[in-house]
Amino acid sequence: MSQTRHVPVMLQRCLDLLAPALEAPDPQVPVVVDCTLGLGGHSEALLSAFPSVRLIGLDRDKEALRLSGERLAPYGDRATLVHAVYDELPEVLDRLGIPKVQGVLFDLGVSSMQLDEADRGFAYAQDAPLDMRMDQTTGIGAAEVLNTYPPGELVRILRAYGEEKQAKRIVSAIVREREKEPFSNSARLVALIRDSLPQAAKRTGGNPAKRTFQALRIEVNGELTVLERAIPAAVQSLAVGGRIAVLSYHSLEDRLVKQVFAAGAATTAPPGLPVVPERYQPRLKLLTRGAELPTEEEVAENRRAAPARLRGAQRIREEER
Repeated sequence: MSQTRHVPVMLQRCLDLLAPALEAPDPQVPVVVDCTLGLGGHSEALLSAFPSVRLIGLDRDKEALRLSGERLAPYGDRATLVHAVYDELPEVLDRLGIPKVQGVLFDLGVSSMQLDEADRGFAYAQDAPLDMRMDQTTGIGAAEVLNTYPPGELVRILRAYGEEKQAKRIVSAIVREREKEPFSNSARLVALIRDSLPQAAKRTGGNPAKRTFQALRIEVNGELTVLERAIPAAVQSLAVGGRIAVLSYHSLEDRLVKQVFAAGAATTAPPGLPVVPERYQPRLKLLTRGAELPTEEEVAENRRAAPARLRGAQRIREEER
């Protein structure tokens, strides 16, 4: 598995966003957390660009940890890699005896490695077992979701996580087909989705299976539930002056990040106070105007960057005790 094909998305922009917090003259060693280590592209760039930082890298995928461990080996004990889901950040920092960190990076979605390894079942472009678990040591795969969930629950998942307008039509076909034979591989599901959609729906937005695969992947890995806990926990772990950068790849993730950042950047004072006391002042300052998009050049070089949305924020105040 070559690591050269992995091109980190919006890499320079992420480094620029985090730089002021990681370069600050501080007697302590600045700590940056890569919550989605993957193949280690962003982590390697962070270690290289900021020679004084210590990096904590989290990933739920043991194969990703192994490969990025090889890649980051030259940095020795400056990099600490941990098998964990990113909502476990507070426990990981606690275990490592790190009270606060200077930087946090999230690169959400599926890693290049997971998409490129055919037998993981993430990609709809090649036939593979319908698994889609980012951590293959735990939980149920996509086939089990398809074969056992009640129809109403499948419709909810496709609508909520895939924003699939044709959810009812697709689920009717799934239920009919799974009674004949349970689903096990991706090609059969892709063909079924193609056959069950009206012509007009097939003409828009790329592969018609894309939204269903996204929905199944989010359900299997509990991605949005985990993210709902992880972003506030990451903000909480930042020292004053610390910065967070988050790359999202679909509107559901981006909306969630936007809500957490907006809430942190707003005053919590009751309306009508002539002077806003310190405890009601914003805890965050937004570093991006809305979500930043990759440049046309970057998308031309790396098609996986196309849907990326980047948001950044800085911690400007401690919590009130």
